[in-house]
Amino acid sequence: MKATPDWFMYFIVFWAVVMVGAMAIGGFFMFRKFLKVLPKKDGKSKLDWQNYWVERSRSMWTDDSKKFLDELVSPVPTAFRDIAKHSIAAKIGEVAIESGAAEVTEAHCIEGYIRATPKRDYRSLVSFLNRKGIDYAPYKHLLNK
Repeated sequence: MKATPDWFMYFIVFWAVVMVGAMAIGGFFMFRKFLKVLPKKDGKSKLDWQNYWVERSRSMWTDDSKKFLDELVSPVPTAFRDIAKHSIAAKIGEVAIESGAAEVTEAHCIEGYIRATPKRDYRSLVSFLNRKGIDYAPYKHLLNK
C-alpha cells in the first residue's frame, strides 16, 4: 500500500484552514445583518427605520441630489454599494425631513453622508470629500462626536 505524499497532507490542512476562515467571515457578516433586523425599544428594527425614511423622502429627491448621492457612494466597493446607498439615502432623507425642507439639497446630502458613515471610516470620508473638493466645513462638528 502506497503512503500519501506529504505535500497532499499539507494541501488538505491548508484547504481546511481556508474553508474555516471563509465560513467565519461569512458568519460574521450574516450575524451583523441579523442584528440590524432585531427590533429596538420602539419595536422597529434599523432596517425598518431605513425603509421608512427612504419611502417618506422619495418624492423629495431631485435628479441633482440623486447624482450627488451616486458620487458620494462611488468609493464603496461595487458589491456593497446598493446597501450603502440605501442606508445613506435613509439618513439623508431623515435629515431633510427633520429640517422641514421641500427637497433634498446638497447640504442635506453632505450632512446625511457624514451621519451615516461609521466613526471608523471618518478618515477615508474626509480624504474623499477633500479629493472631490466638497466643502464640509459646516459639518466638521459631526466628525468630532
